[in-house]
Amino acid sequence: MVDLLLGLQWGDEGKGKIVDVLTKDYDIIARFQGGPNAGHTLEFDGIKHVLHTIPSGIFHKNAMNVVGNGVVIDPVIFKKELDNLEQFQIDFVAKLLISRKAHLILPTHRLLDAASETAKGKAKIGSTLKGIGPTYMDKTGRNGMRVGDLEFTDWKEKYRALADKHEAMIAYYDVDIQYNLDELEAEFFEGVETLKKLTFIDSEQYIFDAMAAGKKILAEGAQGSLLDIDFGTYPFVTSSNTTAAGACTGLGVAPGKIGSVLGIFKAYTTRVGSGPFPTELFDDAGATMGRVGNEFGATTGRPRRCGWLDLVALKYAVQINGVTELMMMKADVLSGFDTIKVCTAYHYKGEQITHLPYNIEAEYVTPVYTELKGWKEDLTKLSKAEELPAALNAYIAYLEKELNVPIKIVSVGPDRLQTILR
Repeated sequence: MVDLLLGLQWGDEGKGKIVDVLTKDYDIIARFQGGPNAGHTLEFDGIKHVLHTIPSGIFHKNAMNVVGNGVVIDPVIFKKELDNLEQFQIDFVAKLLISRKAHLILPTHRLLDAASETAKGKAKIGSTLKGIGPTYMDKTGRNGMRVGDLEFTDWKEKYRALADKHEAMIAYYDVDIQYNLDELEAEFFEGVETLKKLTFIDSEQYIFDAMAAGKKILAEGAQGSLLDIDFGTYPFVTSSNTTAAGACTGLGVAPGKIGSVLGIFKAYTTRVGSGPFPTELFDDAGATMGRVGNEFGATTGRPRRCGWLDLVALKYAVQINGVTELMMMKADVLSGFDTIKVCTAYHYKGEQITHLPYNIEAEYVTPVYTELKGWKEDLTKLSKAEELPAALNAYIAYLEKELNVPIKIVSVGPDRLQTILR
């Protein structure tokens, strides 16, 4: 069986920390979708690590780490990631395996991303400009380059044909995008040579054999469920399936082989970039969440928009993923609020609803809140469930009742030790 770990909001829920905490119980950690627009932050032994493509189990000697076929890889960013981890004496060739079917992000994919976003003007979607969207477009358009192509002698010819096509598309957008392709390509080819030193595998067969051998596997998602290309707040979404179904297509795991589905959410809600956000706050409460929670993107550094927990959206994410266990992150950030608000319904087109509708833009949706008592205690030094304040326990109990799923972990700080099991 393969357990899944997923974000249930608009990303940035703290998945990397929880994967790091749970890795001791697994033999294999496998990324199944997304690209380097994801930034998973891990903190332990006084050091903060940010991973973009490499699975979050890489620091554990017991675990193999697989980059699955559903992931898109930028060799340039991947090389920098490996370089940053060199000091930790990790045997990447032995511990990090790359699917031959994973697609490659070319320099011209990044340029296309920038050209497309610039051309949209005020309608831009808030892309991280990492080339993710154009790479997935080439994948579905059956034009893409894959990791396995690098094992054949004609891969540079394939690269040249695709890059030339991209340059013609960039010219079509007719926007002012300045670039030096020779410099970008030199960096890309250097990254490719580093990537070729790693072990390429037929990852679906590897996962199948591991399951047959009784290995414990954790599939690690990137971004969040509300950014899913099908079920997210389209078009302000990412370009892959971030929900549980994405693990089946992104690793080659049959639906009947999915075990536990671990859903991660913040005690409040955040969002990076453009797109609707019904519970967004523009007052001191929102500013406090951002400041105390250090809400800045791990990949982009962009400040995150903050708001109260949206239970309508969270229920939706629990349902479409079949979540069996919940993990609540950043409970410590809400310490000090007299009142905690939870959005339990929307006013939508003249009626009150409790499900996520087709359009949640502000002109159509007004959140309906339930208020709960806040807590003042500093949670960051706590280590046991019995130490949690009564008001926080009441908040947890309320959410468990509404979601009908147990909250098994409460995070009270960024360090792996600041994790309370219930």
